[in-house]
Amino acid sequence: MSAPEGPKAEGVALVTGGTRGIGAAISEKLRADGWTVATLGRNGSADVTADVTDADQVQAAFDTIHERYGKKVLVLVNNAGVTADGLAIRMPDADWTRVVDTNLNGAFHCTKRGLDDMLGARWGRIVNISSVVAERANPGQANYVASKAGLLGFTRVVAREMGKRGITCNAVTPGVIDTDMTAALEGDLKSAVPAGRVGRPEEVAAAVSFLVSDDASYINGATLAVDGGLGA
Repeated sequence: MSAPEGPKAEGVALVTGGTRGIGAAISEKLRADGWTVATLGRNGSADVTADVTDADQVQAAFDTIHERYGKKVLVLVNNAGVTADGLAIRMPDADWTRVVDTNLNGAFHCTKRGLDDMLGARWGRIVNISSVVAERANPGQANYVASKAGLLGFTRVVAREMGKRGITCNAVTPGVIDTDMTAALEGDLKSAVPAGRVGRPEEVAAAVSFLVSDDASYINGATLAVDGGLGA
């Protein structure tokens, strides 16, 4: 289904965790593509402040976007994520809960609310930022891997449920990308990347830009790896 006339003029692109690292690069790229972009995060540097683990705060954030921009959210990039690494046998319950709540439950809360806007327009794009470890187990990250693998399953279900309504839902699985979150892992994993280098946030942003575009209108429920071959 083709986009309605002027979707970039009619809608907002919401990027969770959109002020740093991969999220900041995605926000910048979508702005360059012509979208009105709103970033959502827990600190004051975001356009809209909210904790994605709290459904009520997510609802309030969408209300704020509607009031501030006078538009509905037609593009949603679920990028907010945290880590709390440790061996499963020693992992505190709180660390498991915090990571799964943010990375997976947060995407659910935002998607559920975003679909209300997209269904009204009969057009929408959802891109979930998962990880190469969702399909390539990484010891010491049981909570992170579980949350990111769950995100891939969630992506496929939403794609099947919403495909006839002009809404696509896809996932991107970044590998080792040059961000604060991966700085500690970079030395250990860099040698395993067939490309022989760490990726750039802008390379992930380019993949998101494509999945949001009309050129990707027949791509739904897919997982696009941006990992230099690490997950091959």
